[in-house]
Amino acid sequence: MANDHSIYNQLISITDKENVKLDEYLKNHTYTCLGGKADYFVTPSNKQEVQEIIKLANKLDVPFTLLGNGSNLIVRDGGIRGIVMTLKRFTTIRTEGNSVFSESGARIIDVSRHALKDTLTGLEFACGIPGTVGGALYMNAGAYGGEVKDVLHHTIVVDREGNLLTLAAEDLDLDYRTSNIPDKGYIVLEARFDLKPASYDSIKAVMDDLTYKRESKQPLEYPSCGSVFKRPPGYFAGKLIQDSELQGKGIGGAEVSTKHAGFIVNKNNATATEYISVIEMVQKTVKDKFGVELEREVRIIGEDTE
Repeated sequence: MANDHSIYNQLISITDKENVKLDEYLKNHTYTCLGGKADYFVTPSNKQEVQEIIKLANKLDVPFTLLGNGSNLIVRDGGIRGIVMTLKRFTTIRTEGNSVFSESGARIIDVSRHALKDTLTGLEFACGIPGTVGGALYMNAGAYGGEVKDVLHHTIVVDREGNLLTLAAEDLDLDYRTSNIPDKGYIVLEARFDLKPASYDSIKAVMDDLTYKRESKQPLEYPSCGSVFKRPPGYFAGKLIQDSELQGKGIGGAEVSTKHAGFIVNKNNATATEYISVIEMVQKTVKDKFGVELEREVRIIGEDTE
């Protein structure tokens, strides 16, 4: 899609001019440091702007994509056509009683730290998850035995028509690394987490332990999308990949991490095509060797280069 100045002008009539960029490289907005250009990259400042941008995209029949903080995402080298929106300005976190309310652009790790400050337990599992609150609801993020669905009370979303809805946790069909948010086309704006009082020291001890486990086992020194694959029933994805002798194997600048087999790292200016090819190589090798289908946890969006 060629940039259309009428679309640009209508976007800047909704939000500040500084919130709209043309031909923005998405590799600057993903944890893998991969991805081509977005035609229109928009960072609205409030709920009303989000609603109006959705309505504009519908009216003009312009493709629309919501981008979180890019932590569990691969954008192809050809980029994304139409409007790409990020809610990185939506970062307010507040506590009321035993509940923590967070806007969707805040990192879930920061929400867990906020809960620690207010001596509330239940979000310790999220202390090493780099994604946003919106992304955490999108995939029912979890780690070390905890999941978003364990503590989520409700969320405020915008639907495909630009309407504001308040949905209870049970309305989201939260399951292992999944929800109905993508199918319904919801855009998460805010979430409420119901927690329980506990001592600061006991909460911090758990978070310190989980942080150590994460930092000692995960290849945080290189760009990556985090854990690439869902856990197959009866197996561990990392163990299957390790036993397939794939660690250190790669294509171009992307390779299977030597530190944690469940991670694929952008070790040397990889392209998205190379990164995706490594994912496919891992899936094929594990299938051939063990007969196990590895399902991706990471999302792949956008277009290939021509």
